Amino acid sequence: MAPTFVPGLQLCRDFYEQGVRPLLGSIPHAAARLGPGSEVLGFDTARSADHDWGPRLELFVDTAAVDAPALSALLRSRLPREVHGWPTSFEPPDERVRVMTATTTGPVHHRVVIADVATWSREHLGFDARFSIADTDWLATPTQKLAEATGGAVYHDDLGELTALRAHLAWYPEQLWKRILAAQWIRIAQEEAFVGRAAEMDDDLGSRITAARLSRDVMRLCLLLARRYPPYTKWLGSAFAALPDISPIADALAEALAADDAEDRQSALCDAYEAAGAWQNRLRLTYPVNASRRPYFDRPFPVIDAGRFAEALAPGGSRVGAIDQFVDSTDVLMQPGLARGLAAAVEPVPGRGPAA
Repeated sequence: MAPTFVPGLQLCRDFYEQGVRPLLGSIPHAAARLGPGSEVLGFDTARSADHDWGPRLELFVDTAAVDAPALSALLRSRLPREVHGWPTSFEPPDERVRVMTATTTGPVHHRVVIADVATWSREHLGFDARFSIADTDWLATPTQKLAEATGGAVYHDDLGELTALRAHLAWYPEQLWKRILAAQWIRIAQEEAFVGRAAEMDDDLGSRITAARLSRDVMRLCLLLARRYPPYTKWLGSAFAALPDISPIADALAEALAADDAEDRQSALCDAYEAAGAWQNRLRLTYPVNASRRPYFDRPFPVIDAGRFAEALAPGGSRVGAIDQFVDSTDVLMQPGLARGLAAAVEPVPGRGPAA
């Protein structure tokens, strides 16, 4: 039988305090559970234990002063073999996906990542976030990556660099936040009339798919309004549902997705748009925008005319936004080099228009 499930962040804390910390002596360090993993976002369950979950740690040291390979070897030879019944050794060693494996002899193939904060930041985010962050760095970083860097838990930090990095990444600068919100409204503006138009062409499946796409965009919009980095698809609904006072919007989206009648579908979506528009008005980021539905020009499809909210937030600004507002491939978004290259390709260059 599997050991009793322990939330991953608590398990990792106990792993640090009981297993890792006693072996570090006087080495200055920071210890945390950050980066990929359901436990970092607080969504792990007993199901998570089947891979890449367990007693893990990010251990930050001054790698110019500390021999990281020697420290890793020390951990392999002296770490306890289990914490709360959960093995501390993972197989196959050094593979991307690993599973906890009970051992009684031999080295512990631990998952303690030893690095300095700058290296971890560059590998995870694509840039060093310990200091000031350029708009281009923000725009090139997927919100999933930002959630992984600012979520999780820090168990110890007597270096201070990790704490500073997380403080810098806590949320977008206000003008950039407005620009990203504007781009999210633009995504809604691009398709909000198509739910009805597809249905008018007897394309019920197309109408439903468009409604689902718009629902996803509203969910991401709401997370951005709440100053939460939207996670990728697997956790998007869970993060959205955890927002305070979100029931009216969540109920409207559920109604839109369940509706068999296209008019009901579009009306429910408009309920969600109106609530999101009123939310933005309450934040006072811009002048108030009338958050009520209206016809789509002379066609009989109710919309919010989402572009009005975008224009209020970023008059005449870029309609593209951040990397994961125009790229939807997880394989691309999880590779900082690719993400940064694509973001640079569409970011306007002052005085020259879009980059070549």
